[in-house]
Amino acid sequence: MRKAPSRWSLVALLGPAYLWLALFGFLPLLIMLYFSFLSDVPLGNRTVHLTLENYARFFSRGFYSRLTLDSLVMGAYTTLGCLLLGYPLAYALARYVQGRWQTALFLLIIVPFWSNSLIRLYSWIIVLGKGGIVSALLSRLGIPLEDGLLFTYPAIIIGLVHAYLPYMVLTIYVALDRIDTSLLEAAASLGARPWRTFLRVIWPLSLPGVLAGVILVFIPAIGSFVEPRLLGGPAGTMLGTIIEDQFVQVFNWPLGAALSFILLLIVILIMALSARLLGLATWDRGQEAGHG
Repeated sequence: MRKAPSRWSLVALLGPAYLWLALFGFLPLLIMLYFSFLSDVPLGNRTVHLTLENYARFFSRGFYSRLTLDSLVMGAYTTLGCLLLGYPLAYALARYVQGRWQTALFLLIIVPFWSNSLIRLYSWIIVLGKGGIVSALLSRLGIPLEDGLLFTYPAIIIGLVHAYLPYMVLTIYVALDRIDTSLLEAAASLGARPWRTFLRVIWPLSLPGVLAGVILVFIPAIGSFVEPRLLGGPAGTMLGTIIEDQFVQVFNWPLGAALSFILLLIVILIMALSARLLGLATWDRGQEAGHG
């Protein structure tokens, strides 16, 4: 029987990581939350006071609401693209590819992590730009694009899917790899067709990995500003680019912080609602199984 670790052992194991998160993760967030209620950046000899004006500006101007909706839609498209491409890939790696080929294919998936993001994006600029590979292929298919796909909305989604696809593949792969193969054998021995086995066994058991992948892709995607700015051009104005402008160009940190926390609150609400709906769906399936 495994012996439970002592309290001090747990503190020694967990303490350094959580201390690091508290000092360099949560504390800067709390400072930015404080800044979001200030009238100006509290640097130098500037006079500042507490105000709700930064939050009121978001709700009083439709410009910010529209950009927030655009950012959420961009995150949804990116997540959907990663899921459609990532699930079949993770399924094949978990079920059909083994040994050295599996290792080699995993290396290809995580290659984007090894390169600088600017290198990846400027590579996409060459590929998607006028006279690039994509334009040439589309022209051969009878879809001429004189200016290429660069500085269009699809270019943003392509860049984001390329950046976040590994998160989706790896989380789904872990969930699929943990499925007990005896369950699949039992379903086959009972006469279940492959598509029915997938819908009733594989897909429900892989949902935790899918949900983890959706969270890991959707949250950073809606706040992205590098891909929209470099690949989208004028079409890439999102809430993330506006927040970056407030910190880098306008030097209005309080407004940028307020917009960031509003976006964070929206994401938390969406995730909480999604978890609630998924929980209800799981409960309904359990009820059906109990009555079946």
